[in-house]
Amino acid sequence: MTCKRSKTRVFGVKGMCSVCVVLGCLYAPGRVAASENLLEHGRYVFYAAGCVSCHTSDQTLAGGRPISTPFGTFYSPNITPDKEQGIGAWSREEFVRALRDGVSPRGEHYYPAFPYPSYTRMTRQDMVALWAYLMSQPGFPRENRPHDLPWFLSSRALLGAWKTTRFTPGVFSGDPTKSPEWNRGAYLATALGHCGECHTPRGILGAPRPSHYLAGAREGPEGVQVPNITPDRDTGIGHWPHQGMSTFLATGRRPDERYTGVLMAEVLGTSTMQLTEYDRHSLATFLRSLPPIYHDVYFRFDPFADSDYFE
Repeated sequence: MTCKRSKTRVFGVKGMCSVCVVLGCLYAPGRVAASENLLEHGRYVFYAAGCVSCHTSDQTLAGGRPISTPFGTFYSPNITPDKEQGIGAWSREEFVRALRDGVSPRGEHYYPAFPYPSYTRMTRQDMVALWAYLMSQPGFPRENRPHDLPWFLSSRALLGAWKTTRFTPGVFSGDPTKSPEWNRGAYLATALGHCGECHTPRGILGAPRPSHYLAGAREGPEGVQVPNITPDRDTGIGHWPHQGMSTFLATGRRPDERYTGVLMAEVLGTSTMQLTEYDRHSLATFLRSLPPIYHDVYFRFDPFADSDYFE
């Protein structure tokens, strides 16, 4: 198959609640990063997890924002403390279960457009702090909108079977052979920041492809190409210096002096720009340590060339 390279490369995409996006909290492994006040802790987790950009349409956190994906259009739910339409009637443990296991208070499985496959790695302290912060916000009675999905994806019961082979719940476990900064960055990227939810391509059944972790996606949320953020020098960000990566996370300015696109700017503004310098440094440390993967998302795609596409 003939491959054609696009002349323009856009480094900017919207995360699925994130996106992609990149991030941390007070009691994460390795370092205390915020004050001991529970609400301040929760506020830090809230921004680290990128909640605003996905759950806000015209009212903060009241949901209703469409998230277009190759599998259909998902509409973010209301996560304000409103007791009828939001999560105000939930218990704290029901909230923790939603993040850890991807299950609603009624026992229904969530679609992984809600990035619980990453949030499951959050520490309990972070989950509890986030719950406290969300419960302190204004409530809005905006009604949740049903997802617009093909008929064969409309059954939540089938999600249970999908999760048995493609979802592993459990808190983040650090690597004692690595530095505190590396472990902090790993927690930010793999748990709160859920980078892989957007920056890792998915197979035909919707599961992220482990062989291409953070190697970018040719068709991500909103139909936009999601950049390769592994250290590959040809198709990724291997030519970015460490400080250049930290600066990008803080300002959206790339090492080539260009700024990221509008969608990624929104994600950065509501997540990594709110983090401490230490956390941005840690995230950059982790990303630069990953194996480089050659994967040019701007080439045409031949699925039969990738063995794990059908997983």
